[in-house]
Amino acid sequence: MPLKKSELYSSLWQSCDELRGGMDASQYKDYVLVLLFVKYVSDKAASQKGYLLDVPKGGSFADMVALNGDKEIGDKLSRASRRKRRLTSGLT
Repeated sequence: MPLKKSELYSSLWQSCDELRGGMDASQYKDYVLVLLFVKYVSDKAASQKGYLLDVPKGGSFADMVALNGDKEIGDKLSRASRRKRRLTSGLT
């Protein structure tokens, strides 16, 4: 039996409510939108040679998932981002 659109929306909304816990919804959307963007860009860069945006080593969505539970996840992702900025700006 196919899933109705209203049932899908209800299920997704309930899942988001559970994930955000006590965080205000206006803050939560900022995190979710960033993650959706990173996922999209990571998938495109992995599937298309010469994609317009280059994902730095250690900065893909798969890398984020692999760091799940790591106490230094923020530092590691920041280092990947800084490393990419140095490479594209010509700095070492």
